[in-house]
Amino acid sequence: MKLKKWLAASAICALALAVGACGGGKKTQQKAAGDWKPTKDIKVIVAYKAGSGTDTGARVLCKDAEKFVGKTLIIENKPGADGKIGWTELSKAKPDGYTIGFINLPTYTTLALAKNASFDDKSIVPICNHLKETGVVVVRKDSQFNSLKDLVEYAKAHPGELKASTNGVQASNHTAAQLLSTTAKFKYNAVPYGGTADQLLALRQGEVDFSCAKLGDVEPLIRGNNAALKLLGVFSEKRLDSYKDVPTLGELGYYNKWYGSARALVAPKGTPENIIKFYEDAFKMTMTDEQTIRDHKNAGLELHYMDSKELGKLIQDQMTFCKDVVSKLYKDA
Repeated sequence: MKLKKWLAASAICALALAVGACGGGKKTQQKAAGDWKPTKDIKVIVAYKAGSGTDTGARVLCKDAEKFVGKTLIIENKPGADGKIGWTELSKAKPDGYTIGFINLPTYTTLALAKNASFDDKSIVPICNHLKETGVVVVRKDSQFNSLKDLVEYAKAHPGELKASTNGVQASNHTAAQLLSTTAKFKYNAVPYGGTADQLLALRQGEVDFSCAKLGDVEPLIRGNNAALKLLGVFSEKRLDSYKDVPTLGELGYYNKWYGSARALVAPKGTPENIIKFYEDAFKMTMTDEQTIRDHKNAGLELHYMDSKELGKLIQDQMTFCKDVVSKLYKDA
């Protein structure tokens, strides 16, 4: 009997030790997973050409982020098809932490909802938001239009005569022009270009009459005595502090809500949580760093950090916006 009791006790102890060992092993594995750090350089996909607004912001951020990431962040421009080429490659990349990229909202979500789209909102994993940029309406410095009201009145009197350059078919700046034209009730011709840089170049060269873009993209072109463009209106619910003399569209009776673009960092679907957490923390430290704040201010860029959860909500909100608002803008376009 004593032998049986001893054997039973031994079995219980052995089981307890085994469970403890397994539990300890699991805890060790979780800790190891949380300690992920890159051991080689990271590819960062930008779906627009070098020199574009997205590219400029990406390079400013990635340069400053290297001291927090611990490796070189290499920008790879994959322009074309309004962003579809770069975002398709990003969504199909190996989810090992060595390929991340930028998306632009709402352009990404607009394209994700298109028929036969090669990616959707589930093809990516949110890391963090980088920039939030307000939409604006601009014309050439020597344009006959000195106010947005002048432009709208002319467009109404000459239906379909005015041309606007956009950053692609149904891309973010095309949507801005549609929001303006539908709420101001005028017709125009949209001329798509390969990105914002080409779009604004077309305006500067006189190929079109006006453009809608983001403030950060046009700010270097509207400042100083040699400014190439002039600002007529902003897609904001109140006037911008830096341009108090420029009216909002809403106060003129046109689109009365904020509209602009968010630029965010994401990873391919399937990227492990510990890798996402590493980048989320690294970019948060970057975007709260004094040097980074100065660099963005000097570049006319508006930092707007959101963590992965907040960015995930923003993406879903933009999906809803594209379904309920954007889809209706192009019915008669």
